[in-house]
Amino acid sequence: MERTLAILKPDSIEKKIHGKVIQHIIDAGFEIKGMQLLRLTEDSAKKFYEVHKERPFFNDLVAYMTSGPVIPMCLEKPNAVAEFRKLIGATNPANAEEGTIRKLYAESVERNIVHGSDSPENAAKEIAHFFKDSDLV
Repeated sequence: MERTLAILKPDSIEKKIHGKVIQHIIDAGFEIKGMQLLRLTEDSAKKFYEVHKERPFFNDLVAYMTSGPVIPMCLEKPNAVAEFRKLIGATNPANAEEGTIRKLYAESVERNIVHGSDSPENAAKEIAHFFKDSDLV
């Protein structure tokens, strides 16, 4: 089994589609090992996205991720990272395959509904960011 981190972003909750997205995740065979509703602080968002700190979109990303509540989830399934990335689709919803979460619900690259870890190594770090006080790390 492998684990990955998903984050339902502020636009998912703002549009009131987070329940639909969670159902897609369950229907795709993922087991939700941990889930919480929270609002990221600026410091937490900057730390989480520090890999992008030199990119021009960094400040906008931090502002967006702190603009409302998010739902981080630790998901488990064989080949979880790749399977989840397939389920959510391309970062740009215009390029996402039909039936993917981003194709169905996202409106832009910036407001793309959901985050998914890009590697098992990053998944472990990202899960620890949100679930450090649990038995998930």
